[in-house]
Amino acid sequence: MSKKNAVATRPEDERLSIGATFGYGLQHVLTMYGGIIAPPLIIGQMAGLSSAEIGVLIASCLFMGGLATILQTVGIPFFGSQLPLVQGVSFAGVATMGAIVTNGGGLPAVFGAVIVASVIGLLIAPVFAMVIRFFPPVVTGVVITTIGLTLLPVAARWAMGGNDGADDFGAPQNLLLAFVTLAIVLVLSKVPVGAVSRLSILLAIVLGTIFAAIIGRVDFSAVGEGEIFAFPTPFAFGLPTFEIAGIISMFIVILVTLTETTADILAVGEIVGTKVDSKRIAAGLRADMLSSAVSPVFGTFTQSAFAQNVGLVAITGVKSRFVVTAGGVVLVVLGLLPVLGRVVGAIPAPVLGGAGIVLFGSVAASGIRTLAKVDYRGNMNLIIVAASLGIGMLPIAAPAIYDQMPDWFNTIFHSGISSAAVAAILLNLLFNHLGSVNRKNAFVSAPTRSIPIAILDALQDGDSVVDGKVVDKEGNEVVVDRPAH
Repeated sequence: MSKKNAVATRPEDERLSIGATFGYGLQHVLTMYGGIIAPPLIIGQMAGLSSAEIGVLIASCLFMGGLATILQTVGIPFFGSQLPLVQGVSFAGVATMGAIVTNGGGLPAVFGAVIVASVIGLLIAPVFAMVIRFFPPVVTGVVITTIGLTLLPVAARWAMGGNDGADDFGAPQNLLLAFVTLAIVLVLSKVPVGAVSRLSILLAIVLGTIFAAIIGRVDFSAVGEGEIFAFPTPFAFGLPTFEIAGIISMFIVILVTLTETTADILAVGEIVGTKVDSKRIAAGLRADMLSSAVSPVFGTFTQSAFAQNVGLVAITGVKSRFVVTAGGVVLVVLGLLPVLGRVVGAIPAPVLGGAGIVLFGSVAASGIRTLAKVDYRGNMNLIIVAASLGIGMLPIAAPAIYDQMPDWFNTIFHSGISSAAVAAILLNLLFNHLGSVNRKNAFVSAPTRSIPIAILDALQDGDSVVDGKVVDKEGNEVVVDRPAH
């Protein structure tokens, strides 16, 4: 097969009709919309910005998130993984950027720190990508599972209303709305029409919003406020300033971002069923870092892959990267047309929460499927999985667990995803790479089996067992000669 034909057969290169492409792309945008506008809301409030200024900050985040998504999915030489990954402002840096803002540096100091730290991240991306050999299924399975589990509290918070300071946070009406949306997702997923089942998340969000309007839980009053069209103004919040302390702390955030993006690239590669090597990871990380370095020019922050959209790929089975490219175009339009962003922003958080339960749970399920491929016999893999998952869940179960630790430690390990990734990588190195260790432990399963050597002699290269049948490398069943007795 020629190289051209081989590339054309990649699952992520599938092209759908224009209508389906933008329909699925909009579904991606609705899935991550709440997540992408939350960081600018938080940072804007910390910086003391007015409502209009925060609106500009949000529009900038949408605009740059769209451009970063297009770069990541379409790709140019050395930049972009060409995988269905949605990009947007990462939560990983919110606490650090908030500290920079409140310590007197303001937004200009945040933008300066993001630029310098991202440029350094761009330079080290190829080296960072070399860790691919240390990401076997025992590591990737842990990371993918942790991504799903760490996102479930987000779905729960959305289901309760999204704003834990609101009087109706956790009200029965919010939970009812979330579970109605969840029920719609489940029902539509069973519809024997491919277009309906694949768009079950989008349709459920639309129908859930209509139901919310019927029971009076939607507020469209803010849709008409503000400008209809606005282009992000370069350096709208002032020229960046550069402070050493802020740059160092932001570089730690960049390391966390590189770790999480690597995990997301591996996760979506596993779900799509495509080859992911160190070069492809490096290209994805470069796209992340280039987008992050340019973002402060337009008044926004570090860009990273959104894990919740990895779940959407898993649950819909739509693997085309061009669908996500269309989502990037939608984000750019939302950034240029704030009025459309305000329409999407009117979707009630409980509706997103109901859809998020399925989305984020599907990510965890994909990780469990990967862990099912791991060999647990006669090694320490079970301990690696158990310890890494436990470490990853600590900041989720007890968010304040590392509050007394140094800031650099808290920045890295406050994220359950990066905690699990670091633990899994280090434990895999310790137990599976660094010399011989005593692999006998209480967790090892049944005694080692043995088969006659004659059976191995009869097998050929590429033979495997599928559903209890022996098949050759072409997928043809191999007849098993059974003795008459």
